[in-house]
Amino acid sequence: MMDDAERKMQFLFTLRSRGVTDKRVLEAMEKVDRAPFVRGLFAERAYEDTPLPISCGQTISQPSVVGLMTQSLDVQPRDKVLEVGTGSGYQAAILSQLARRVYTVERYRSLVREAQAIFNELGLTNITTMATDGSFGLPEQAPFDRILVTAAAEDPPGPLLAQLREGGIMVLPVGQSDAVQTLIKVTRTETGFDYEELRPVRFVPLLEGLGQE
Repeated sequence: MMDDAERKMQFLFTLRSRGVTDKRVLEAMEKVDRAPFVRGLFAERAYEDTPLPISCGQTISQPSVVGLMTQSLDVQPRDKVLEVGTGSGYQAAILSQLARRVYTVERYRSLVREAQAIFNELGLTNITTMATDGSFGLPEQAPFDRILVTAAAEDPPGPLLAQLREGGIMVLPVGQSDAVQTLIKVTRTETGFDYEELRPVRFVPLLEGLGQE
């Protein structure tokens, strides 16, 4: 049986082999244990590079995708970051190691409660968690230096583009919810937005409104 140290080494090796090479991102992913974010039956699979189910019919993304999205976002230490789709809270916890402040929004109140409890346990005090419709962003805290969306929309949502600071970066999956989506990096320039396609991905759809749970 592998012990935790070996598991962690294997985890980091897998991340590197799948293209996560940014030193700060790797350090953040080494520091934040994925296990508390994976509940119940799946806890022992926390170090596998695979998406796993969480409550409310959602998933925790596979670590290599979390790493690649975080790397593409190029978070700087002074940045204020908005994450749309808290889910398990794992991605926000990674961002909290890299940014000055992270705002994370989620449509399911029970997921917000669970994530907040883990942030408290881990002493992550620079994350603000809210139950709200993420497709509208968080206008009262805008503009943001970085925005990360962990659910797929057919197009980058207008309100989120509007809340991105000039020079800011947004990373999100775009495409039909049941087909393959593409991870897109949007950079706001003086004159508009630059779009870069990164890689094919598969995410749950970005839904409007609050969930029932």
